[in-house]
Amino acid sequence: MATGNPRFGLTLPNRGVVIGATTVAEMLEMAEWADGSAAWDSVWVGDSVFAKPRLDAIALLSALAVRTRRVRLGPACFASTPLRNALILAYQWASLDLMSGGRTIFVACQGQPDLSGGAFDQEFQAFGIEPASRMRRMEEAIEIMRLTSAREHADYEGQYYKFRNLTVLPRPVQQPIPIWVVSNPQMNKPRNVESGYRRVARLGDGWMTTFKPPADVRRSLEMIRGYARDYQRTLGDGFEVCVYYNINVNENRAAALEESKRFLDAYYTANYHRDALSQWVAMGSPAECIASIRAFADAGATTITLRLTGYDQRAQFKRVTEEVLPAFA
Repeated sequence: MATGNPRFGLTLPNRGVVIGATTVAEMLEMAEWADGSAAWDSVWVGDSVFAKPRLDAIALLSALAVRTRRVRLGPACFASTPLRNALILAYQWASLDLMSGGRTIFVACQGQPDLSGGAFDQEFQAFGIEPASRMRRMEEAIEIMRLTSAREHADYEGQYYKFRNLTVLPRPVQQPIPIWVVSNPQMNKPRNVESGYRRVARLGDGWMTTFKPPADVRRSLEMIRGYARDYQRTLGDGFEVCVYYNINVNENRAAALEESKRFLDAYYTANYHRDALSQWVAMGSPAECIASIRAFADAGATTITLRLTGYDQRAQFKRVTEEVLPAFA
């Protein structure tokens, strides 16, 4: 497929208020900077409730909605989708979309225990939800949010939710709201790959992924498009392919790696192998970072979100905005 320059999203580290990596004021300031720069198309925040505590995603996105005017806003990704009541979530998201003037993107995610640390099992236990049910709960949340944002007097009958003649007020600007679906299956597990990518093909206006090399992104996108044809869907130019990525600009690549490891280990309560971080973080000089990002653009990414894996967030923002992103203008 033809490739072009991707759009870029700034991922704010809202867990940083817990680990001391940032402040609320700094995140709001950087969002405003991104809003004022044509280099950035969107601003994102992470989501988790108890597994990896952070400033609540919807609360922060609401603040961003009134502090920005142009950038799209969304969660990267909404890992608590199966845990939150889908009707309350639909109501909150409709309000957020209205507040933002129709700039939201919802990114549905089921959460998973092995990718990024955290107290996954304890979180589901606290909510009284069986982890094995999370796939269907996420699907129902997607269906309900899309249905209630698209029409009034809606009926729905699922395994976990049933309602009749329901209207969510106030109405969102986007009807229906755009919903991307996260899927990060290990490519050596064919059953997981098929089920995950079929879900994207069936339910997604876009696909968000992470921790995959460019070759796997390209191969996965081909599979998703093939599964979409099974459902008589054509995923045209409007279908978004979003790579959730990290960046640390430093001419000393070893120093960029060490700071990224310290940042991400603390962020996720994990111990990442340095080889894995080399795949997950664009690091080194501006030219090295540009080359890493370009590989994902060539693989079909239409949006690349960048989290700044440095403790001087302002300095990293300035370097990425002025020295890396202009290469894709």
